[in-house]
Amino acid sequence: MPQIIFLPHEEICPEGAVIEAEPGVTICDAALKHDIDIEHACEKSCACTTCHVYIREGLDSLNESTEDEDDLLDKAWGLEPDSRLSCQTVVSNDDLVVEIPKYTINMVSENH
Repeated sequence: MPQIIFLPHEEICPEGAVIEAEPGVTICDAALKHDIDIEHACEKSCACTTCHVYIREGLDSLNESTEDEDDLLDKAWGLEPDSRLSCQTVVSNDDLVVEIPKYTINMVSENH
């Protein structure tokens, strides 16, 4: 079973985390199952960018992003070439290293 290594994030997982994930599950679902509280304001429907992550290792093993995901990622804070929405990114058989960005854009939680 592949491992997902989450790099330390000041609020969500200060020590970082290493979890096992079933192939075919999204990164977001795998994280939530292991009490890594990745924000997902749209309930994982590919309608926001709050679950934005960086895939530091293993990007080539993942499913291709859709046009809808790419359009949303253009609005994400801190977009990088290895950015994905964790609710749309399906784990394969390869291990991953994932970094959760320091900030997210959430119109509800940020009181805009």
